[in-house]
Amino acid sequence: MRVWAARSATALITAAALAACGTQSDTAAPPSPSPSSSEQPPAGLASVLVQVPDQFAQAPLDEPRRAQIPAGWTIEVIARVPKARMAAFAPDGALLVSVPETGDVLTVRPDQHTLLDGLEQPHGLFFAGSTLYVAESNRIDSYDYIDGQARNRRTVAEGLPDAKSPDLHGAYAHALKSVVVGSDGAVFFSIGSAGNITAEDRTATPPRATIMRVPPGGGPATPFATGVRNGTGLAFAPDGSLWTAVNNRDNVADPQGRVRQDYVDDHPPESVAKLTPGRELGWPYCNPDGPPPAGFLRDLQTNADGSKLDCAALPPVEQTLGAHSAPLGMSFAELPQPYGAGALIGVHGSWNRQHPQAPEVSFFGWRNGTLGPQQTLVGGFQADDGSRWGRPVAAVAGPDGAVYITDDYAGAVYRLSP
Repeated sequence: MRVWAARSATALITAAALAACGTQSDTAAPPSPSPSSSEQPPAGLASVLVQVPDQFAQAPLDEPRRAQIPAGWTIEVIARVPKARMAAFAPDGALLVSVPETGDVLTVRPDQHTLLDGLEQPHGLFFAGSTLYVAESNRIDSYDYIDGQARNRRTVAEGLPDAKSPDLHGAYAHALKSVVVGSDGAVFFSIGSAGNITAEDRTATPPRATIMRVPPGGGPATPFATGVRNGTGLAFAPDGSLWTAVNNRDNVADPQGRVRQDYVDDHPPESVAKLTPGRELGWPYCNPDGPPPAGFLRDLQTNADGSKLDCAALPPVEQTLGAHSAPLGMSFAELPQPYGAGALIGVHGSWNRQHPQAPEVSFFGWRNGTLGPQQTLVGGFQADDGSRWGRPVAAVAGPDGAVYITDDYAGAVYRLSP
């Protein structure tokens, strides 16, 4: 085990310029040194050295890296998986990770090997008992998970839009999809928007910028929630309610119709919303605004006179993150005190902001049937100059009580434990 000695200046890597918030374009430039963050950790967190076993000490983890985690906890690299995305634990305790770029689903713990390959940008993973659901860019499939193998592939939904869809001509900003299954067997999956403000998504077949539902036992998928620009964060709360974390739009105009960087930096906030049948989250005609519960304002570039959608009539968004945070994976977990039950969200960090929104793993406490305010569970991935050495995607609780975090920028899986 390589446990880095403390240094006063930890080297970090320069973040690559990325496409829109939360897209599947996560290719990073080769790491180059830059100054470390001098910011003090938030209350309750401590700055600690990431533990890196020798066999995993390749860039950017070939130099000491500090993370901000709960005081008294540890964080260790347990696997290197280039472009690691979503994660799920199998009934036998194996940890699965999706890699859209290579078309693989990997088993990374207890040993690393390929579970599925040759898929079309596999992203979301979910277990309902011993059935594994995999969200590819163009379809949702299920498998029997038997003796550590995925067998008997069955199609749940197909013909989903991605960059290969003829009408999209090779351009799709949010092709990656997520999937969850309700206690009644209904399957829910996300279809992201084709672009930043592509209003035609709302009338496409199937509609894009939606959360879709397949009824128990199968059947055609129908919209469950609409106006969801990119809701890859999708999870069931302890009370059985369905929640999503949404990447909202970029380059939004201010109330006078001007696109100003100082306004864009902090508008609109990202949504963390409870989904009910027919819920409308406004995109691209309405944007959440203000502290949670956040009401909606008209988008002056797409809905100047309010005729497209009555934004004031939309129910407020239950919780939010800072503008351009780019929330990706979402899960619910029971953590040790002082946290308790709550939602874990992988915050990928911004591109559409003058000073980048920092990547982190966020925690939202679950209280009285709703989510409390955002708290940082794991931070320290970004230096003062905005460069980064990691970008979390998903965080899931393991059967051992630890939290396992995927990072597609560092190409790593971390184990966070008390």
